[in-house]
Amino acid sequence: MAIAAFFVGHWWLSVFMQTFFLHRYGAHRMFTMSKGWERFFYLMTYVFQGSSFLVPRGYAVLHRMHHAYSDTPKDPHSPRNYPGVMAMMNDTRKRYHDIAHHIVEPEARFDGGYPEWPLIDRLGQSWVMRLLWVAGYTAFYFAFATHTWQFALLPFHYVMGPIHGAIVNWCGHRYGYRNFQSDDDSRNTLVFDLVTWGELFQNNHHRFGMSPNFAVRMFEIDPTWQVMRVFAWLGIIDFGEHVQMGRWEPVGADAE
Repeated sequence: MAIAAFFVGHWWLSVFMQTFFLHRYGAHRMFTMSKGWERFFYLMTYVFQGSSFLVPRGYAVLHRMHHAYSDTPKDPHSPRNYPGVMAMMNDTRKRYHDIAHHIVEPEARFDGGYPEWPLIDRLGQSWVMRLLWVAGYTAFYFAFATHTWQFALLPFHYVMGPIHGAIVNWCGHRYGYRNFQSDDDSRNTLVFDLVTWGELFQNNHHRFGMSPNFAVRMFEIDPTWQVMRVFAWLGIIDFGEHVQMGRWEPVGADAE
């Protein structure tokens, strides 16, 4: 029971921080928050992603490139360009590393506007800290695992962030239905996405890139959007004038 709770909790908290903080806030700035809350969620992203922490700069730049070049040869993680998911994510890992470590500088239009906290970034990219997280996950399993087969889940904790990215980038552009026709291969894989907290509404998201609600049709439910509505009600985040009473009105490039 302890192992199941730890695995599900780590999975959900990690992917929630990825979609809420790294994606919707860091890459797209779909809402605003105070510097204090930004630091809080920055720290929570590090805590919940642990050994697979993704630096907001690296995530934001790659994601913006993905939208600009979706499913073309310049897309940093399109299933069209790779023979399998492992090849895609290995290439994405290299691109992310070069950007996160300032080895390669991106086009100016993809840079800037994301949250930064150098101390947390250094901790997150430190192999010493990564190994300490790995040791912590492993120690928990040795303390609470009741069956040998449960250790098969352990490696997932080590690379939780990339696993979530692989699911979204591969499945979200290969499997599911489309609400909108587009030049890319984006799909909505699930109608009630508790697996990745709404990230698998890729077709909806690619159509309305600045909408904080990834669900569009009546039967679709985006769990992260529901949490964000509570955060907005509590005054933690602010959607601005384009989100009123739970509705989002597209403007500019996102409008019809």
